[in-house]
Amino acid sequence: MARAFNFCAGPAALPEAVLQQAQIDLVDWQGRGCSVMEMSHRGADFVGIAEQAEQDLRDLLNIPSNYKVLFLQGGATLQFAQVPLNLLRGHASADYVCTGVWSEKAIEEARKYAGVNVVATDVANNFRSVPAFNTWQLDPNAAYLHYTPNETIHGVEFDFIPQVGSSSKEVPLVADYSSSILSEPLDVSKFGLIYAGAQKNIGPAGIVVVIVREDLLGQVKAGTPTLLDYAVAAKNGSMYNTPPTYAWYLAGLVFQWLKQQGGLSAMAKLNARKAAKLYAAIDGSDFYANPVAIANRSRMNVPFTLADAKLDKVFLAEAEQRRLLNLAGHRSVGGMRASLYNAVPEAAVDTLIDFMDDFARRHG
Repeated sequence: MARAFNFCAGPAALPEAVLQQAQIDLVDWQGRGCSVMEMSHRGADFVGIAEQAEQDLRDLLNIPSNYKVLFLQGGATLQFAQVPLNLLRGHASADYVCTGVWSEKAIEEARKYAGVNVVATDVANNFRSVPAFNTWQLDPNAAYLHYTPNETIHGVEFDFIPQVGSSSKEVPLVADYSSSILSEPLDVSKFGLIYAGAQKNIGPAGIVVVIVREDLLGQVKAGTPTLLDYAVAAKNGSMYNTPPTYAWYLAGLVFQWLKQQGGLSAMAKLNARKAAKLYAAIDGSDFYANPVAIANRSRMNVPFTLADAKLDKVFLAEAEQRRLLNLAGHRSVGGMRASLYNAVPEAAVDTLIDFMDDFARRHG
């Protein structure tokens, strides 16, 4: 049976070629007589897998040599605590931008460890845009500035990278790139730290990638658990304890697949085209609507509503019959949401648009 088109926000679609390779390797990885899941994480075979995955990620993002790449556990949510524990470095507070649910959660967690200065928020507007940078109330003495470039739930994406500098004497920029990493080229040198849960554009759930500038390591808050110290993870090659080996291996396959597609410049063009098609279909209809300011519409997560919310369940049922899966919006906002991550093919978007047009004609 042909695979369905999966628009899930996460865990999200994986490239079919990656799944097929994993299927081949599942029982017997490259003739070794065992699965990756059965290997010692310290054995030569898995160390080779891990090192290749890191190098491929470095190649894709052109990561400078003075940054460590860590493959950790706990997802991006654990980073809400791990970031302040590692990056406060004696400072009393940190700056945060609030543009949606995930930045709200990061702020809530950070307040357990330090003062939080919310420099800007769009909560009064129900998170429909990114506050203009010239309105931000930045603290020059903040430990770091944290923001969420793409908010998965509300579908709000920054159209700029905050310019706060990247040298050790300036406020480091920290970003939760969980839902937009690897969707386009990125200048890593502008950031002190980037983190990204894997289950959207990297691989399966269970692993998080952290890219951190070396000068920010080694000054953890007193009482920080050893496992949460970035410096310990870096010193031990992300293997202070047993890592999620299979998720790491699959992430590596995704990195190789991205290279085969032409890298991040090619993905950026494809992602822009997919999003433009879907937004055009929404804007060209009286039946569908998207509430986000045009400049801040997400390329990865497209929320939309129907003219009559009573039709939501009918829409989802008919979509599933057409093998268009996981289009329900987040429970906190309702409506619909189509996530268009790297592994979602353009044909999926075309098929969704055809269904939406047909549904509107029949129910509008």
